Amino acid sequence: MSVGRGLPVRSTMVSVVALRGSGAATHMLVARRAGAYLDGAWSYFAGHVEAGETGWQAALRELREETALVPQSFWATSFCEQVYLAAADAIEIVPAFVARVAEGVQVRLNGEHSAFRWVTLDEAAALLPFGSQRELLAHVRREFVEREPSPFLRLVLD
Repeated sequence: MSVGRGLPVRSTMVSVVALRGSGAATHMLVARRAGAYLDGAWSYFAGHVEAGETGWQAALRELREETALVPQSFWATSFCEQVYLAAADAIEIVPAFVARVAEGVQVRLNGEHSAFRWVTLDEAAALLPFGSQRELLAHVRREFVEREPSPFLRLVLD
């Protein structure tokens, strides 16, 4: 019996969901992708971890680079998306983070996105193209909107 090589499992990316407001008035920032990768798809924000970064540092950097937002509070979610990447023939584990931002903040997109919208969580669920994204959104709704998140998940920003 021969044993196959299996699929590599890696974790080189992070994602971050930006929220403003509270309770039923919570809105999520979504942006429309521009460029070759997922062009036209609405999503939250994600990117690769760079050398010397922790996962949470990468998520915070990606949020700032892609939106110019600086969160009032920043949280690990204890949720990881699992995605099969055909081009790499690998399974990517993507830890997710939540950024709480102030009402009225100015969003400045970089070239990775062509548009943004603040939407309700129901609207976000309708816009997100992948089931794993909607699962993350359901987790965020349960653990960060419908209840106070565990203080153990809060990340202290320098």
